[in-house]
Amino acid sequence: MTLRASTAIVGAAETERIGVVPDMSALDMHAQSARLALADAGMTLADVDGVAAAGISPIAVAHYLGITPNYIDATSIGGCSFLVHVRHAAAAISAGLADVILITHGESGRSRTGAPPRAADPASPQGQFEAPYGTLGPPTLFPIGVLRYMKRYGLTHEQLASVAVAQRRWSCRVPRAMFRDLITVDDVLASRMVSYPMHLLECCLVTDGGGALVVTSAARAKAVPGPKPAVYVLGTGEAAETPLVSMMEDFTTSKAFAVSASRAFAEAGIKASDVDHLMVYDAFAHLPIYGLEDLGFVGRGEAGAFIEEGNTSPGGTLPMNTNGGGLSYTHTGMYGMFLVQESVRQLRAEASAQVPGVQTSVAQGVGGMFMSAGTLVLGTEAAAGI
Repeated sequence: MTLRASTAIVGAAETERIGVVPDMSALDMHAQSARLALADAGMTLADVDGVAAAGISPIAVAHYLGITPNYIDATSIGGCSFLVHVRHAAAAISAGLADVILITHGESGRSRTGAPPRAADPASPQGQFEAPYGTLGPPTLFPIGVLRYMKRYGLTHEQLASVAVAQRRWSCRVPRAMFRDLITVDDVLASRMVSYPMHLLECCLVTDGGGALVVTSAARAKAVPGPKPAVYVLGTGEAAETPLVSMMEDFTTSKAFAVSASRAFAEAGIKASDVDHLMVYDAFAHLPIYGLEDLGFVGRGEAGAFIEEGNTSPGGTLPMNTNGGGLSYTHTGMYGMFLVQESVRQLRAEASAQVPGVQTSVAQGVGGMFMSAGTLVLGTEAAAGI
């Protein structure tokens, strides 16, 4: 059985404000984005019979909105959770477990409004086996692998910096992006060293914001069209490798990326050359490099030069992270929702930095420090063959 094009995203919206939003809690952001996404779909809360959320209980979201769902999904595996929610929603709708599933996200990552203090857990695997060696949060953990990658494949500091430069070329066209000024490789390398080899401009933003998606069957999307074009779910994948970055099988590649993406591409019936637009989670500058290689867009050790040459920038052969990504657009902590939002915008031809003729878009998410992965292949009605 295949789920290819059996479901569609018919509503998608972000909170009215992203960046610094100190007057809203995470739950406020879940609720606001939910109402905006439903309006985008031409639906109301009464149409929803399924709710999915991460970082906060979907039961709390449903209760706050006044929904009594008969399907709930609390999968919380880091920043890719929302891509996996879409996958689970496609399966649930196809199985008749729900008709309209609302996927919400909201996070006060910067302002921490109403959020509990961040506290380390010394009994956790990370607390026992990584923290004692001096690691302190994602900037000291996530880039561990890239040092091995640089040694093995000769990735230069200039090529790594080119990731941030390429994405700023997109965000300068996006009014909602937090960072919009164009930068050079020299600017990146001159920015403060955070944790070798990552400079400040190679590390993600810390922001507030949220978003929501409305997923329903392709049959309903066709029979009762909303105000916006439906975006069809052509293929999905999910995978997990390890709870600790230090336990990756190979520091130069993400096994979870490869497994998740191969499953999604196979279900969609596509290969890398069929993709018009790509979103790769970029908590740090090396993630798009891993994504390009693990998803099969370039060979091993080739991604740094590929980006440096401008292939992912405006006018390039593979437009990637066209909202500016987590390095320039926004990054609330769990960024995956914003990957899907930009894919939807591009497929609807309504993005601020619109790429001409996008029919197929791939969103690749990561959870934790290469802990888990989620992949979505999304397409227009024409790409779905409907």
